[in-house]
Amino acid sequence: MKSTLLTASAVLALLAAPAFAQDDKLKIGMTFQEMNNPYFVSMQEALNEAAAGLGAEVVVTDAGHDVAKQVADVEDMLQQDIDILLLNPTDSAGIEAAVHAAKAAGVIVVAVDANANGPVDTFVGSKNRDAGYMSCKYLGEALGGKGEVAILDGIPVVPILQRVEGCKAALAEFPEMQLVDTQNGRQDRSVALGVVENMIQSKPNLAGIFSVNDGGAMGALAAIQGSGKDIKLVSVDGAPEAVTAIAEGGPFIETTAQFPRDQVRVGLALALAQKWGARVVPKEVPIDVMVVDAKNAAEFSW
Repeated sequence: MKSTLLTASAVLALLAAPAFAQDDKLKIGMTFQEMNNPYFVSMQEALNEAAAGLGAEVVVTDAGHDVAKQVADVEDMLQQDIDILLLNPTDSAGIEAAVHAAKAAGVIVVAVDANANGPVDTFVGSKNRDAGYMSCKYLGEALGGKGEVAILDGIPVVPILQRVEGCKAALAEFPEMQLVDTQNGRQDRSVALGVVENMIQSKPNLAGIFSVNDGGAMGALAAIQGSGKDIKLVSVDGAPEAVTAIAEGGPFIETTAQFPRDQVRVGLALALAQKWGARVVPKEVPIDVMVVDAKNAAEFSW
């Protein structure tokens, strides 16, 4: 992935600069909305790798989609005197008080993957609207611009809302396609399985499904396979098992991949730049996304 403003090599260049040697060990806190997801696991792995190069200490917490826990986790990190807070909010509005508290304590705050309300220094996230658009454009073309389609929605956070917005914009370009159903699969495999089973039963002419993430898509895939129907499935994320399913052929034909490792590397690099004296850093850094289908799935990984 070459489209980011700062890549892993840029981080390493910063780390190698002797002018930035620190007397005190750098402490980085990162709070995730959830860790029961390979996407965020890969993000944490990249953070640990970068921190090891810095000789920095890392404090990681899992909010489990509970904003009250995430606020408490940030408060605990501030008591541990973190220098940098990488924030993956479970609720953009609900976390605002924690952002204010971190800034009042002199901590640099970078939101990663999803933005947060309040005085965040920088936001680094995927082009989620583009991702939804690209997946549903792919679906429309795969269906020859005709047929009934449905959206498997998720938790109403900004990235998910943007993916749905992009999908609907793409579908609007195909006058002979109909969006006949939108159901919430909670971005969860088991929930999505039941939701899509009901969706298929209630919409016998369904030809295609867009899932807002690969976790939900894997449940949708099981439902489609169980139905025996020819329903094409597209999604967003680029998760390993989704990519494998696409490479093997079948109903799952495309995922628009994000780059979680790049997001956290760029976010950390910008935080370090500010920590080490940069007076101007971007307020927002969008990270490109990429279509993964049968042509390139075998070579793709996070």
